[in-house]
Amino acid sequence: MDERIRQLITLGREHYHAGEYDKAEECLLKVVETHHSFPDVFNMLGVIHHTKSRYEEAEHAFEVALRINPAYTDAALNLSVTYNELGKYDKAREVYARAMSNTQRQPRNLEPFARGKLANMHADLGEVYASMALYAEAVREYEKALELSPDFVDLRTRLGNVFRDMGRPDRAIVEFEHVKQQKPHYTPARIHLGVTLYSLGRRDEAIAEWNSVLEHDPHNKSASLYLRMVKDEDTAPTPGSALIDMLDE
Repeated sequence: MDERIRQLITLGREHYHAGEYDKAEECLLKVVETHHSFPDVFNMLGVIHHTKSRYEEAEHAFEVALRINPAYTDAALNLSVTYNELGKYDKAREVYARAMSNTQRQPRNLEPFARGKLANMHADLGEVYASMALYAEAVREYEKALELSPDFVDLRTRLGNVFRDMGRPDRAIVEFEHVKQQKPHYTPARIHLGVTLYSLGRRDEAIAEWNSVLEHDPHNKSASLYLRMVKDEDTAPTPGSALIDMLDE
């Protein structure tokens, strides 16, 4: 490898890891103009193309990386994600299964791009299961997603909703409280925590959650709606008194 190519790869990799994808792409494209033996260069280019929604270019780059090194796990997983984006679901499953069978690496050792995209794929499947009331399957997919990306508070909130829908409100509260610890001002989790608490008759705790949301987001429509409903319940006549009023007319 001549010194110029070495410098371009080093500089491209530095820009890539810094998230400076335009600069990284410029360096890496100069490398592949004359050299086609560096699978990591094609993998980085594939990620850059994917983040710019240039999926066909990403597909080509990942495929080249795998032709150079068929055991390149990150490239295989990235290709699986890209196939999925392109609607090539059979290919996506095939590549994913092959990558998993050829490696003993743990999910936490995957590069962040692959880990996050795979987590979202599991979550999307979980949402499909939940919509069909296949709650156990939905939970399993969301837990796989969170194993890959435990900091994705939106996915943990969705898992909490599944637990609530399947009649396990106590477990739902555990998930919402987890999000609350991770990201105290993540509004959806606080809203759903309030709803779940209210369903269990823990009215004051629910009101506290919704008020907390309004402290940080005064115009939040959901929190305002739930608090107004509670207030309306307080001022509405009881069924017994309403019946007496009707009989008196």
